[in-house]
Amino acid sequence: MPCVKKDTTTRKTSNNRRRTQPITNVYSFNLLDLDSKMYVAYGTSLKSEKQAFDRAMKMLKYMDVEMKSVRLDKYYSSSSYVTKFGDAKVYIIPKKNATLRGSWKWKDTMKDFVKNTFSYLEQYYLRNYSEAGFSADKRRFGWKVMQKKEDRIDTAITCKNVWHNLLNLYPT
Repeated sequence: MPCVKKDTTTRKTSNNRRRTQPITNVYSFNLLDLDSKMYVAYGTSLKSEKQAFDRAMKMLKYMDVEMKSVRLDKYYSSSSYVTKFGDAKVYIIPKKNATLRGSWKWKDTMKDFVKNTFSYLEQYYLRNYSEAGFSADKRRFGWKVMQKKEDRIDTAITCKNVWHNLLNLYPT
């Protein structure tokens, strides 16, 4: 989920004067294991949510983690995203203009949504646990990322994710 960050950073212009430019958004995509409530992979970006997603998928591939199922919000409701998860069952809510064009996995997902809507939605709304976890992290660690450089922003978000996992290792 995107974390909104309103902060400023300085960048040199061509004539060596410093100019202040605001960094308005830091996009973060986290994959949460619903059983342990721990983050499995994450990605961050200053440019787009898609780039954060791609970085999280790269981390997931590097760690060689096999997923059984994944629940995504409407932003990821397209055939291209569904096929990126291989054999994992993907739960999404289709967009208004969704069509059946695309891979067989996309068609099977849409068929399952239409034929077994109630059980499908029960599984999809397990996504609320991850939303609650993100909300708790924002309350616990703050809504803003105070760092100004991209590598430090990434480090700060990594630290928040590690703290999240440590605090969920032995829940009270």
